[in-house]
Amino acid sequence: MREIVQDGAPVLREVAKPVPEKLFGSTELTEFVADMAAVLDQEPDGVALAAPQVGVSWRLFIVRMDRVETPPLHDGAAEGEAVPARPAAVEVYVNPEIIKTSRKRAKADEGCLSVRNIYGGTNRHERVTIAARRPDGSHLTRGGGGLLAQIFEHEIDHLNGILFTDSAEDMVEIKPLHHEPIG
Repeated sequence: MREIVQDGAPVLREVAKPVPEKLFGSTELTEFVADMAAVLDQEPDGVALAAPQVGVSWRLFIVRMDRVETPPLHDGAAEGEAVPARPAAVEVYVNPEIIKTSRKRAKADEGCLSVRNIYGGTNRHERVTIAARRPDGSHLTRGGGGLLAQIFEHEIDHLNGILFTDSAEDMVEIKPLHHEPIG
């Protein structure tokens, strides 16, 4: 399985290349997206992942929508029962471009799987609309507000060689509670 590269890796500072036309609908692209999804599955606090974060300089990112959207209060569980885990819902954005942003911005806390344990405040647009393609080559336009808008900007920054720490304020380091996996 691929690993998430960390700050200092040259690929994180490159402007990623567009995914070549010949790869749309290919097994290679499908398998790459599946590999990225498997990597993101291993990061319970991760909501999205860009191709450069796994060492590939392509303009592609994925979002775990089940981790972004607020689940219904009970999500089908009876009172007193545990809420069942939601199935992974991965959205894939290939060669994305921001086509519209709101004028209003909001300060938000932000972190990154490629800058472990560092968090800071960023000033992101409240709403963002992107145009992209799916792995099969079809086109999509998707708008989002709040956390999804923040994700779109954060991930497209990755594709342009920008890390959130380049503009974040009030950065803090938060050490993980457990340094070694238990069990």
